[in-house]
Amino acid sequence: MASKRKELPKTSVPEGDTLGKNGLFEKERPSIEQVETYQPPFTPKEQTQILRKVDWRLVPLLSFLYLVSFIDRGNLGNAKVAGLGEDLHLSGIQYNIAVTLFFIPYSLLEVPSNIILKLTRPSIWISLMMFSWGLVITLTGIVQNFSGLLTIRIFLGVAEAGFFPAATYLLTVWYTRYEVQSRMVFFYAAVSLAGAFSGLLAYAIQMMDGVAGLQGWRWIFILEGIFTVFLSFFIWFLLPDSPNMASFLTTKEREFIILRLEQDTGSGRGKVTNNDKVNKRQVIAGLTDWKVWAAVFMYWATSISSYGFTYTVPTVILELGYTAANAQLLTIPIYVVAMIFTIANAMISDHYQQRTPFILLGVSVGIAGFSALLAIPHPQLPGLTYGMLFLATSGIYMSLVPTLCFVANNLAPSSKRAVGMAHLICMGNLGGIAGSNVFLSQEAPHYWTGYGFY
Repeated sequence: MASKRKELPKTSVPEGDTLGKNGLFEKERPSIEQVETYQPPFTPKEQTQILRKVDWRLVPLLSFLYLVSFIDRGNLGNAKVAGLGEDLHLSGIQYNIAVTLFFIPYSLLEVPSNIILKLTRPSIWISLMMFSWGLVITLTGIVQNFSGLLTIRIFLGVAEAGFFPAATYLLTVWYTRYEVQSRMVFFYAAVSLAGAFSGLLAYAIQMMDGVAGLQGWRWIFILEGIFTVFLSFFIWFLLPDSPNMASFLTTKEREFIILRLEQDTGSGRGKVTNNDKVNKRQVIAGLTDWKVWAAVFMYWATSISSYGFTYTVPTVILELGYTAANAQLLTIPIYVVAMIFTIANAMISDHYQQRTPFILLGVSVGIAGFSALLAIPHPQLPGLTYGMLFLATSGIYMSLVPTLCFVANNLAPSSKRAVGMAHLICMGNLGGIAGSNVFLSQEAPHYWTGYGFY
């Protein structure tokens, strides 16, 4: 006769537990069997309140940092409209070359950066990166010629390389598989807001033209760079590294976050851990997993147009007959609408626990927008051209977040996930090299290659 399986007691976290130096609890952690029967010592309402505490501490901070990052990376387009090209005597495709060079170190260093992230702490590594790229942006304001611009863009690519993969990985350490995209989208919506704020800031800052004998476009780099350097000193203390080390949570709340993540396996077997150490085997696994390579092609579908389009939108609007100042301002509504569509698409995706249909939805919207831009007889119908910029931009951003989450949801343990996500972003950002060279000045105002590449 088969023996009846003894029911294991439900576990709870003793009041006296404290965190040790390695981030684990001093007393014995629950066994795998106990974790499977773990019942949180909180009501559903209290569990929601704990997650809201994490949301408010982590998501707005990362979103703001990415907003700053994207503004610093993309302000070259605003500076061009404000007179950078004329003052540095850029001709032909020299502007495109300057944009392109950024992406070479930016792409190649993302995987090494996430490996360093796993060996150190996110708060330390991210604050160091911010200080570095803020310093580089500030120095861009004193560039005098084309060769100087190329040099400074290479250094900016080195400094910014690790931030995006580090931030997206950090979100996966805190949230379950079908919670992460609803949070990541607010982080990634900062890309849309960055386009809006970048135009607004550039519009205001370029009014300083002549102050201290400097052109307005130089002040765009100097002021935005100094702000980033200043901000980096606070990130060291404000950014939480992991649930194990979250000082803003109680001991029981930390245990609740850790154990619910351990049970979020997708298969219903085993457990998930974010405390594993990076090793050679996990690095190779993250670089060779077929799911990452499948996602790379999906990422390329939008990253090429995303990077090229971001640097070109102010110029496209300028060519519709608006002044440089108004061209900066008119980029704002485009990115705000894109942000709204991106958030809606991601939250519905999490609700239905699906990724692929929502990737395809974004791609379809983008195709419709770019096809219309190809068909419009430029420079006629400027209003219709401006309207289609909304559709094209929304489609680009709608599909990127589900693609990232597709990979994040399917890689474990955390070391493999950190490398795999960085590898995806690395390969995807190589699309920035192509994107920087598909919107060609000699094709203005039609941009056949740029609009047609999507």
